[in-house]
Amino acid sequence: MNNEIKLLFGSSFMLSIAVSALVVLPFTEFSKIEAPKGLRQYTQQELRGRQVYIENECMACHSQQPRSRSQAPDFERGWGRAPVAADYYYDKPVLLGTMRTGPDLFNIAARQPSQDWQLGHLYQPRAYAAESIMPNFQHLFVLKEHAETHDKIVNLPPAYAPRQGVVVAGQQALDLVAYLMALDHTYPVDDAPTIGQIPASLPSASK
Repeated sequence: MNNEIKLLFGSSFMLSIAVSALVVLPFTEFSKIEAPKGLRQYTQQELRGRQVYIENECMACHSQQPRSRSQAPDFERGWGRAPVAADYYYDKPVLLGTMRTGPDLFNIAARQPSQDWQLGHLYQPRAYAAESIMPNFQHLFVLKEHAETHDKIVNLPPAYAPRQGVVVAGQQALDLVAYLMALDHTYPVDDAPTIGQIPASLPSASK
């Protein structure tokens, strides 16, 4: 009986230490973080696009966490400075990603600020990067015989444009691009491991 009490007490003690170290202390520390001055809240459209990003599992192939210059050439690739916790102030959940089959998207809006490029790239990635292995997201678009006044036509390179009709961006495609266009973390932060602006000469946003 005494051994069982000691085991229970010891297990509870170790569990309380683990919870304190892994949950309580980090929560206390990060609860004091404030959003950087250059970071704005997402709009309703961007939040809808973020949900489309999650539903299509974009984070399975793309990260949102460039590494510091001492660890990897991410900055030289045009992906920007290493992030700090405050950069994710409005992200719930944080979409850090688990691997990089494609490039990091922490600053995709700074690298490719064109809505037309973003829409065309989603529709057919290989129209913009011939060696890209990214799947197309044509299910987010509609092929119409004639566009209506309110439609957003996707301007594709001639080799990839439909022979008849026009490709029109669906609402989910527009929302997803709005979210991608919000991913611009080029503002300075005081405690960034490496401060710097994205180089003027930027690599392609696709691989």
